[in-house]
Amino acid sequence: MARLELADLRSVSNFVASWEGPLHILINNAGVMACPEARTPSGWELQLATNHLGHFALAVGLHRALAASGGARIVAVSSSGHQISPVIFDDLHFSFRPYDPWLAYGQSKTANVLFAVEATRRWSNDGITANALMPGAVYTNLQRHTGGKGSGRTPAEWFKSVEQGAATSVLLAVSPLLEGIGGRYFADCNEAETVDRRTGTLGGVARYALDPTNAERLWNVSEDALSR
Repeated sequence: MARLELADLRSVSNFVASWEGPLHILINNAGVMACPEARTPSGWELQLATNHLGHFALAVGLHRALAASGGARIVAVSSSGHQISPVIFDDLHFSFRPYDPWLAYGQSKTANVLFAVEATRRWSNDGITANALMPGAVYTNLQRHTGGKGSGRTPAEWFKSVEQGAATSVLLAVSPLLEGIGGRYFADCNEAETVDRRTGTLGGVARYALDPTNAERLWNVSEDALSR
């Protein structure tokens, strides 16, 4: 077991430097949701920093280990919350917009999907594929800023157990049906339908979250942010 703080790039760098041997599966599951406005020492908005940039730095840093496995998979845990907001490239860190915890969360979850799209495009020749998913409504400490299970934001019948919520992640990580397949978004153990408006349910993936131009742009912006 090793300590890793995704919002702290020094922690990510130390973790990467300590890794030895090939890496077959990387599940980017950690995250924060709808938290009060906060920034990292780099000045990044905390949700984008934790949910996307920290995982991006981790995956890039572990690229050599992933490639060495000869068929690695990256699993990016996103959310139906990505339908709340695309990535706003002109104001990623709410430097001008009034901060809204849900817009920030939605943007960061869209970034997770775009990462899977571009990672697959860039790294598939190295035997690395990445897919994103919606685990479902699972009541954990993630909801500590949202009122929790009794807040009424999510119908009670939509909630899953932790085991049920993990099922799609496990499928993407190990199923032979997905060998060589990447750049897609799944929910309830199935590839999700692409949609052009909010669904009002936990299903569907916004078209902007799968857009290859958006994915490439986000990758380049993320690389630039990490290089500063």
